[in-house]
Amino acid sequence: MEQQLPLFYGLSFLATALAFAFAAYLYLWVKKQRTENARILEVSALIKSGANAFMRREYSILAKFALVIAVIVFVLLPSPIWQGGSILDNVSIAIAYLIGTALSAVAGKIGILVATLANSRAAEGATHGIKPAFLIGFRGGAVMGLLVVGCSLLGVAAVLMVVGDATILLGFSFGASSLALFAKAGGGIFTKTADIAADLTGKVELGIPEDDPRNPAVIADNVGDNVGDVAGMGADLFDSNVAAMASALVIAQSLSGGLYNNVSMVFCYAILGLVASIIGIATARIGQHGNPTRALNSSTYVTTAVFLVLTAAATAVFPGFSWRIWGASSVGLLVGVIIGLTTDYFTDDTKPIVKKVAEASASGPAFTVLSGVAYGFISALPAMVGIAVSALVAYTICAPMGEGYAIFGISMAAVGMLSIVGMIISNDAYGPIVDNSRGLAEMGNLGEEAIRISDELDSAGNTVKAVTKGFSIGAAGLTVISLLGAFMSEANAALAAAGKPLLEGFDIMAPTVFFGVLIGAAIPAVFSAMLILGVDKNAQRMVAEIHRQFNSIPGLKEGKEGVVPEYDKCIDIATTGALRELIPAGLMSIVATLLVGFIGGPQAIGGFLLGNIVSGLLLALFMSNAGGLWDNSKKYVEAGNVGGKGSNAHKSAVIGDTVGDPFKDTAGPSINTQITVVSLVSSLLSTLFVAFSIFG
Repeated sequence: MEQQLPLFYGLSFLATALAFAFAAYLYLWVKKQRTENARILEVSALIKSGANAFMRREYSILAKFALVIAVIVFVLLPSPIWQGGSILDNVSIAIAYLIGTALSAVAGKIGILVATLANSRAAEGATHGIKPAFLIGFRGGAVMGLLVVGCSLLGVAAVLMVVGDATILLGFSFGASSLALFAKAGGGIFTKTADIAADLTGKVELGIPEDDPRNPAVIADNVGDNVGDVAGMGADLFDSNVAAMASALVIAQSLSGGLYNNVSMVFCYAILGLVASIIGIATARIGQHGNPTRALNSSTYVTTAVFLVLTAAATAVFPGFSWRIWGASSVGLLVGVIIGLTTDYFTDDTKPIVKKVAEASASGPAFTVLSGVAYGFISALPAMVGIAVSALVAYTICAPMGEGYAIFGISMAAVGMLSIVGMIISNDAYGPIVDNSRGLAEMGNLGEEAIRISDELDSAGNTVKAVTKGFSIGAAGLTVISLLGAFMSEANAALAAAGKPLLEGFDIMAPTVFFGVLIGAAIPAVFSAMLILGVDKNAQRMVAEIHRQFNSIPGLKEGKEGVVPEYDKCIDIATTGALRELIPAGLMSIVATLLVGFIGGPQAIGGFLLGNIVSGLLLALFMSNAGGLWDNSKKYVEAGNVGGKGSNAHKSAVIGDTVGDPFKDTAGPSINTQITVVSLVSSLLSTLFVAFSIFG
């Protein structure tokens, strides 16, 4: 069986090269599309400049942070250097950590490059109908999807091939997760600061259109779509994919006693997932009067079917591949699709829930918020049940294979759920591209029909974005369950060396475990609150700046020709505030993990992770779905329903949308990264928690 592994290393590099080549083709295709409107070119250049300026400042801060963490990792992991172990292992894990952060940063940078190229072209494409605008937006997103997945597969395969120890991959995954956590938090604070400030001052106070060029925050809002929804999301899903593969490979290697068939199977399924995504992207189509939501979802279903067929064929062909593991992987993927469908029901403006919230808005903003919160909480149940069922089924299917295989089954369910991550990212990145194109269509005076088409594409983007968040949150849930298994195996090795009883499970009646559960459950709530407060404080500063400009720049409010707002002031407020709030929330999560570990030991950490997972998944699903629901309720009203633009229902719906903005684009999607980070910190520091704890 071991002879298979070099084959799969080679196939990993081949699939990566194929993905990169196809991405290059799509990039050149998007670049070739014509854009001639002078105003659109001017605004698009401002958006690109603002996004790149923010990314430079953010990455310079995160680079210093990563270097400090790399030194700490070198000193402490996998064992403290003063204990006299192999220093090569410490060097390897520190380098793997830095590679993980670098590739995560590259994922975000690629997204900015493509999105700022595609937005203007999609706007002008809308003047020729929905088909060209959709294809430009989707193919622009697909470039990022292919490159992010290609980078993750390349990084994991290269690290494991060079060092041969899957435990080092935890360092690689920690690098990806830690950078993604801060990039998502920073980008999310930036984008929602500008979005909320622009909506409240423009739509609610002055009754001007969403992307009216008179609004000083409008460029910052479009910049935010890129740094939050594109760069942050790219780093986030890169991290999710790497974490799923790393946890599966750690368990696979421990089961094999070396590099054998289980490790090959993880790589095989990851490769076929990338191939299936390439096929799904290549077959994405829409007619001149087609439905963009249906087109995006159809591509996801095609990719799912192709993956199931290809993995079944591979399982039949390669010796040592288990049908039980294929079953666990398939269950994960199918449950991911089901989570997506339930999310779609709660967030699609053609479905009844969005219409009910829009109708409630006619009675005032309190009813908008109350109905959105209620439906958001209800929407979390199907996804939570789906994650629970997939974990239970995967565990049950693989348990008869022997000790350790049940947890491996859960990890493969996570790999299955994220197997089509190339398509997931393509759909997700499509959203902010068409959102930007809608603003550009308005600022470029492309006409009502182009704006209507852009609105339709944007609404589909909001719905599909909520679906893809459901995928990534569900996969994070399964991944951290398997990371809990990885933590147990790492902790047991340290406990055995210390002559202490091994962990066989976590008894919630044990005081140290219960101590950990309660603190772990509180962390996602505090983490979310810190991010939302960051948006709140920053948005208030920007609202004050917008008022200043409207009151002090003659002719701005009236829209006199030649009068231009000071866009850069709003971009600077969003940038400065986001960078100020960037580190504290993520650092709080890591410090809390360390305190629980050094106070209660491995048992307390087990409880901490359990509470963190359950509370985090619930809050992440609630906030992502409620935010998407409010956003599309607003768009439903703006399409002429329940009074249309300018009505009381519209003003209430805008307020609901501004409440939902930091839910769905800042706190919600950051929580799954926070869960992954604390799980990886726990596994990496398990030896220290065994050696130094007060009650352990």
